[in-house]
Amino acid sequence: MPISFPKTLPEHPCIAVVAPSGAALDDTDLEAGLQALRNAGFKVINYYQHTDRFERFGATDQERLTQLHAAIDHPEVDIVMALRGSYGMSRILPDINLQKIASSGKWLIGYSDFNALQLAMLAKTSAASLCGPMLCNDFTRDELRPFTQDQFEQAVRERKTHLEFETDQSVELDLEGTLWGGNLAMICHLLGTEYFPHIEGGILFAEDIAEHPYRVERMLLQLHMAGVLVKQKAIVLGNFSAYRLAPQDNGYDFAAMLKFLRATIGTPIITGLPFGHCDDKASLMQGSTARLTVTDVQVRLTAEY
Repeated sequence: MPISFPKTLPEHPCIAVVAPSGAALDDTDLEAGLQALRNAGFKVINYYQHTDRFERFGATDQERLTQLHAAIDHPEVDIVMALRGSYGMSRILPDINLQKIASSGKWLIGYSDFNALQLAMLAKTSAASLCGPMLCNDFTRDELRPFTQDQFEQAVRERKTHLEFETDQSVELDLEGTLWGGNLAMICHLLGTEYFPHIEGGILFAEDIAEHPYRVERMLLQLHMAGVLVKQKAIVLGNFSAYRLAPQDNGYDFAAMLKFLRATIGTPIITGLPFGHCDDKASLMQGSTARLTVTDVQVRLTAEY
């Protein structure tokens, strides 16, 4: 089934902010984030109310599901943006009307826990979605990051991704493939379920936070042993941060982990992708056809959709 892409946006698109996963932290300036979106030329409808949070979640499971469906049903909404990640999407994923979302042509934007929905959309409906910024941290910060904002605007206004960055070792590559992936824990979480996309000849991108290198290795080996990685043309690693090495690691760090994986997995592994739980964040269209070129350590990743 061919990939279906979100609709062309009007000059002043309407963004609906929803919280299908975690609640905002208590000290988050939500109004500043909403105003930042307005300042960028977007109309905004906010479905999240901090007083409605339940345990660690943005609201109860049913309320979060209703919120998401309400945003899809709203005739003025063009873009559905996640409030934040954390956890919670897995609890409501089986009840989400994926086909309704795909048929709406609306943009889904987010990363982290929100990737579970985006991967499910790709697997079940062949609908593309944008792995990119969320309200919390990306738009609620005191000073917005120009790179993140420029990437987001380029994606939604010009419908393209253009990235240049450096990898950690010299290699020569020039290939095209389906760009897919996101949060590594979410990718592995969906493996073996109906929500896991079966992509061949793809460019798999992955990121995560607070995962020790051995856990990153273990998750990638899980994908390798499941036969996923051999079907990919390249693996592109984004930001992996906020982990802590221990004395017993005895020299085993991220670089040592990469060395082992490259000796074990035949698929090329490229590092340095500016994506994930980081300040400067690319916007990547899940399901787009991308071109990846690497000359020495210089990487270029482009896609149009």
